[in-house]
Amino acid sequence: MRAIPGAARAYILGTVLCAAACVRPALRSETTPWRAVALLALLYIVCELPARCRVLGRSLKGALPVVAGSFFPVLLAAAFLLPPSAAALVAVPGALCARVERRPKGARRIWRAAQLTLATWVAARAQMMFGGPVALGGGGYGLTRPDFPYVLLPAAAATLAFCLVLAALDGGILATAERLPLRTAWRGLVPRSLAPHASHGLAGLMMAVLWRSPYGPLSALFVLLPMYISCWVFAQYHRERAAHQATIRALVQAVDIKDTYTRGHSERVGHASVLIGHELGMEPDRIEMLRFAGILHDVGKLGVPTRVLRKDGPLTPEERRMIELHPEYGHEMVRGIGFLGEARTAILHHHERLDGTGYPYGLAGPQIPEFARVVAVADAFDAMTSTRSYRRGRPVPLALAELERCAGTQFDPEMVRALVKALDRHGWRTAVTADEEDVLPPPPSDTARSGKPAPRSTPGQGPGPAPEPRGNVPPSRRPSSGRTPTGRTSPRGRR
Repeated sequence: MRAIPGAARAYILGTVLCAAACVRPALRSETTPWRAVALLALLYIVCELPARCRVLGRSLKGALPVVAGSFFPVLLAAAFLLPPSAAALVAVPGALCARVERRPKGARRIWRAAQLTLATWVAARAQMMFGGPVALGGGGYGLTRPDFPYVLLPAAAATLAFCLVLAALDGGILATAERLPLRTAWRGLVPRSLAPHASHGLAGLMMAVLWRSPYGPLSALFVLLPMYISCWVFAQYHRERAAHQATIRALVQAVDIKDTYTRGHSERVGHASVLIGHELGMEPDRIEMLRFAGILHDVGKLGVPTRVLRKDGPLTPEERRMIELHPEYGHEMVRGIGFLGEARTAILHHHERLDGTGYPYGLAGPQIPEFARVVAVADAFDAMTSTRSYRRGRPVPLALAELERCAGTQFDPEMVRALVKALDRHGWRTAVTADEEDVLPPPPSDTARSGKPAPRSTPGQGPGPAPEPRGNVPPSRRPSSGRTPTGRTSPRGRR
């Protein structure tokens, strides 16, 4: 407990005392349905055991929050079936047995047990206020079976109360333990958890209905089995997605380490590509792939000699040919990564030009894949607006004017128009290469064409400190003097 701030310790202690007050009546009452409490508590413990198992726990690592939350139906079923103080007891043994990854483990288990005890008690009280026991067929008003659809009202009230209490307590512990502002700690907790808890509430209601049916408590287990399987699959999906993100981050970091002049460029190109995709009305799955395409478009530079990437001054024809091989290198590197889908075509073709003078294959017009046409515009835009140690970036309006001038020959006009509309709506923050921020003063804040100040970016979501992309102009259009496609002269002879 020494590692826990004093405010957090007081907050946890207060929550534990409230939870103890909630369960005290059940411990002192002679009418507590101990058989039902024991069965539900044992069921909740069994649901938590897979995470404690060495084999299953290892396979579920990284997806534990989903798995642990998957068994809230047991607690909500207890809230529907038992008196509030008895229902609150159901959560205690399972929460104390749950797997905990971070230290201090004992304090975290105690906190989790107190939190779930309070949430279950409030849920039980809420469903009682709306006549839940009678609606569930408890015998009042002559009802011996569930009163559908009215029973959905107390179930919804219990689920909402359960969700709100968990969110409120989670926000409080974040504010006291992490010292976050209250508004920041609670922001988004309820919207993110409302939909999952709604599904848990329906499953808990089905368990309670089956529990009260002639088939008895055993039949309620049939609700948990399919839900466990679906939640396990969902957890595996998120685990796989996390692995995808880690793979992409590793590749991008490798490029940034090798080519320090373009540090951060890939993330910004991914962000600009997403803005274009939204304007084009792409589906969310395709927009996600488009983001991967923008982030990984220069991954082939890992195959280009470092001396060429970091060379000061103009490139020789042989060195230029080495640079122009990076789309093919990149495509070979990601060919076996199946989840990238269309993103692979953008990595290969993002230096093709609409007039057919690009590389590596000289594709023209509609022959160029859509993703590649999007990334080409995003790549050139970030190249023009980013400030480097040897030149200042162009203001956003001038960069967009340059893209419009080259639309129809180098860039797809539709993609350029989409970027213009997106920046009118969202703005853009220009960037300075991280390792050059002490050399150049920061450029004045740019504005989008609407004249609005460009918003600051959020970590991992867009513009930030960054470097220099290179290689958007085909060989036939690249002067050996080192002039860039934006008309600026680069001491290294390339963008």
